Amino acid sequence: MMLNLWFDFIEFLLPFQWAGHDFMKSALLAILLITPLFGLLGTMIVSNKMAFFSDALGHGAFTGIAIGSLIGLISPIMAAVIFSIIFALIITVIKNKSRASTDTIIGVFSSIAIALGLVLMSFGGSFNKYSSYLIGDLLSISPTEILILTIVFIIVIALWVIIFNKLLMVSINQSLAHSRGVNTLLIEIIFTAMIAVIVTISIQWVGLLIINSLLVLPAAGARNITKNVRQYTLVAIIIAVFSGVCGLIASYYLNTATGATIVLVAGIIFFLTLILKNKFD
Repeated sequence: MMLNLWFDFIEFLLPFQWAGHDFMKSALLAILLITPLFGLLGTMIVSNKMAFFSDALGHGAFTGIAIGSLIGLISPIMAAVIFSIIFALIITVIKNKSRASTDTIIGVFSSIAIALGLVLMSFGGSFNKYSSYLIGDLLSISPTEILILTIVFIIVIALWVIIFNKLLMVSINQSLAHSRGVNTLLIEIIFTAMIAVIVTISIQWVGLLIINSLLVLPAAGARNITKNVRQYTLVAIIIAVFSGVCGLIASYYLNTATGATIVLVAGIIFFLTLILKNKFD
């Protein structure tokens, strides 16, 4: 019922050719739900230099999909979510307990994850069937998946409001945060688990090959032209949503992959903000 109201509202508000298709209206709603989360989480990912980490989570999700397909789940993405969260927790704990370089730890786990996923899919004879996860297909999103996105959106926003100040303190100075009584490991675990869920559920629509770009580019662009945390967060969300909507519409008229087109729009915006930064510095 709610989805039908959305369809009617969009068709009335946007009397364009693309808005007359239900699959485009569903994709638009999905973008309005998922891109703000990319922008929001991306601010901390960029500030904490975690781009490599979010990319590794994509590889972990691919392995989870392989496991899900082998054990015969109707929706392998559910196995991917569970595996990705476990994967994120292991990396976070080892990163905090080990003296080894963070990049090295993440690189090792990332390499093993993608290799294991490919091997498992080869054994299952299902590689071709699930290779679509490498590219993604936003236009195929279903009403059930939109409902899941809505629930995830609400949970992530609620958690973000609860942990933001502590997370910001941890990102600035972990020792100071610990001295103030902040459970830094717990805060990091919650944050990485949120990234794991967003990355995993988005892979089927955006694609493993470019999922990391949607987390990094909006925040990186916003960082070029903002002066404080509030501006940084707001502009990152605006860039993410704008890139998503423009990329969706452009992909319709150009007949291109939606996820890739969104990333290209975000990339163009990043370079424009970089030019502005260099001009006014």
